[in-house]
Amino acid sequence: MSLIIAGERSGVGKTTVTLALLAYLKRQHLKVQSFKVGPDYIDPMFHQYVTGKPCRNLDPVLTSEVYVQQCFGRNIQDVDYALVEGVMGLFDGVRFCDRPLEIGEEDDFNPPLTPFVRGDEDDAPLKRGEEDDFNPLSLERGGGDKCFPDFASTAHISRLLNLPVLLVLDCSRLSASVAAIAHGFVSLDPTINFAGLILNRVGSDRHLQLLQNSLKCINLPILGILRRHQNISIPDRHLGLVPTDEMPNLDILINDLVDLAESCFDWEKLLPILKVENEIYQHLLSTKICSDKKIHLPRLITNNFEKKKSEILIGVARDRAFNFYYQDNLDILEELGAKIVFWSPLKDESLPEGIQGLYFGGGFPEVFAQQLNENFLVRKTVKKAIISGMPTYAECGGLMYLSEAIIDFNSKSWEMVGILPTKAIMGKSLKLGYRQAITNIDTPLLAANTQVYGHEFHRSELTEVPPIPLYKMWRVDEKKNHSQATVEGWNFYQIHASYLHLHWGNRVEIPRRFIEQGSVGTLHATSVGEKSK
Repeated sequence: MSLIIAGERSGVGKTTVTLALLAYLKRQHLKVQSFKVGPDYIDPMFHQYVTGKPCRNLDPVLTSEVYVQQCFGRNIQDVDYALVEGVMGLFDGVRFCDRPLEIGEEDDFNPPLTPFVRGDEDDAPLKRGEEDDFNPLSLERGGGDKCFPDFASTAHISRLLNLPVLLVLDCSRLSASVAAIAHGFVSLDPTINFAGLILNRVGSDRHLQLLQNSLKCINLPILGILRRHQNISIPDRHLGLVPTDEMPNLDILINDLVDLAESCFDWEKLLPILKVENEIYQHLLSTKICSDKKIHLPRLITNNFEKKKSEILIGVARDRAFNFYYQDNLDILEELGAKIVFWSPLKDESLPEGIQGLYFGGGFPEVFAQQLNENFLVRKTVKKAIISGMPTYAECGGLMYLSEAIIDFNSKSWEMVGILPTKAIMGKSLKLGYRQAITNIDTPLLAANTQVYGHEFHRSELTEVPPIPLYKMWRVDEKKNHSQATVEGWNFYQIHASYLHLHWGNRVEIPRRFIEQGSVGTLHATSVGEKSK
């Protein structure tokens, strides 16, 4: 099977527990696949560092419920154990309005253990006896004006994949009351199967005894106990954890996590639960969906010379400043015939030779603004390539890099590529959340009037509004009102630049269009791979 590591809320230690479990399994020379619920980029970096395999995001907002199921089923085929790290508290999701059902979904898709929930039209007070028929936190099926109350929550993913939950409780400021918390989580949604509890930040033997005595009435096994002095912290900053590339002593941390796991977890009970049984999940790979939304598996390696000759070269910026990429996006690009060439805006003096498209992911360009500024040669080459017509996709940090300048947290301005007539100013307020967006214009990735779902997560603001914004946007829990929509995104030359992060797993037509733009004719500027004079 597998497990989902859930928390009562954010900050209870889900990531520490997950990494400790993964590190222990990997130390036993076992093949381990990890997953992360939600749109996060940084936690998956730590997963991959530990397991050696790319972590996969399970996010039904950015993709779909079907994609989540198939992604999970596909990626556990060649591993011994699998583990899913949840997001926020167990039931913390979004009230997802107007989510369209996929073609054939009504007839062919039935998520495990998902009861029917009444819609918004039934918001009248419950009558006596109705309580038994209505569960407010269960997944609602339907379109139109109906909403999904806990869509994309850890509980939602647990139901979709029929996986048991290992609940992490922060016990640092309570004793007997822990039973009330555990009881509330276990009883709130009877469709969730709980494997057991992890007690984190336990202060002393006496404290542990009080917790254990209180939890006897819950009838859930305690599968792990982490003492307060054993608490291992991972440094963070304005957008979450510090990425793995910036932690030179990460191996020491991982070794500490292995030691923690050996002494703190009940492996006799955990190992059978974590063990993958592929036959259970075969139905996930055969879920019927319309042909243009099918999951595209990685290409088989081939010696076909003609196929290699036809590959489109995409230059993907990847270093400490730009490292927010969904592995599925990169896999799909390669499957569609692209060859990815990684390069560094921090260190490289030129673009990779022969590239026909540029892909700038998000990251922390504000942290490395001085270094990006000092690499004048590559900034000049990037600008020249874009002016020459090279298709370019830039998300969040990539958008900031293409602007005229980044003004950091110390109010110091650093000149950037300068292709977009705006500046990015770092601020204290955080823009965070899922968005539904509709394109106003054609771009290298999307045709006009196309709807997408994405995620925003940034502390910078732009000084100028684009003359013709790329998107009209709403929060996913808002009904579309064009007069109240926010506008965002830039389309200059052949650029698609936006704060909106997209996952292409359920929208293969997006990277396909990007590749097609790069393959039209020959390379626009034959000298983009050369150093600028």
